Amino acid sequence: MQRLQDLRETAGRWIESPLPHNTIIVLIVLNAILLGLATSQSVMAVAGGWILGIEAVIVGVFALEIAIKIFAWGPRFFRSGWNLFDFVIVGIALVPSAGPLSILRSLRILRVLRLLSTVRRLRLLVEALISARLRLLVEALISAIPSIGWIVFLLGLVFYIFGVMGTELFAAQFPAWFGTLGRSMYTLFQVMTLESWSMGIARPVMEVYPFAWLYFVSFILVTAFTILNLFIGIIVNTMQAAHWEEEDERRAETEANAHREREEILELLRRTDERLTRLEKAGLMRVKQSD
Repeated sequence: MQRLQDLRETAGRWIESPLPHNTIIVLIVLNAILLGLATSQSVMAVAGGWILGIEAVIVGVFALEIAIKIFAWGPRFFRSGWNLFDFVIVGIALVPSAGPLSILRSLRILRVLRLLSTVRRLRLLVEALISARLRLLVEALISAIPSIGWIVFLLGLVFYIFGVMGTELFAAQFPAWFGTLGRSMYTLFQVMTLESWSMGIARPVMEVYPFAWLYFVSFILVTAFTILNLFIGIIVNTMQAAHWEEEDERRAETEANAHREREEILELLRRTDERLTRLEKAGLMRVKQSD
């Protein structure tokens, strides 16, 4: 039993030593590069076998790393969020390329995020950002929910109005875009995102309806340039207010600590003054007695 415990401790020290640690970092970067190359059909036609083979070896090394850590640390391995992250990502990489779970194979690129748990500086940076900003972001979003709800209602109302107008105006000539209210609102969503709205939608419609630019430009001005900016502005202002409140609390705490320290210093000075006064009186009495 003691020999097994010594073996587990040795395995734990070894897997955290510089050589395997740095090797895992290199393999993570190499694996990310291979996954990028695997998206190219020309590259896969030339070296697809090598890429898949190297990737399989890397996944095996990742699985071996997880197995050694579980052997060394036992249940303590699953107490760390970063270890759970590594376990899930490696598990996704082991999903078969065929079958109902094959869609998870597209998540293999998430393995590059293991750098966050492997590189100490990145891990500390992420943990600091989460601890410092996540609470502030959650508080800001909760405070902004009422205003966000009204903006969402206003945005939905604008979509509904322009969707009805678009269906009535353009459904006859462009049924694929404006044939129904649902299609019109989906088309308007694309227009709002400014994704191919001009050459892909607006200009073809304007060839049949020359004054259709009024419809599209007014919709973009109302949504993309007004309501969405208002939406972002409310969130930013709420986060700023939460930040100011946090700063005020920190400043008040600092001032309270400074005030308490000043009171302690004053109390110390009073006691020192009293002691000096008593010493002076005692010295004067001794002088009188000696005379």
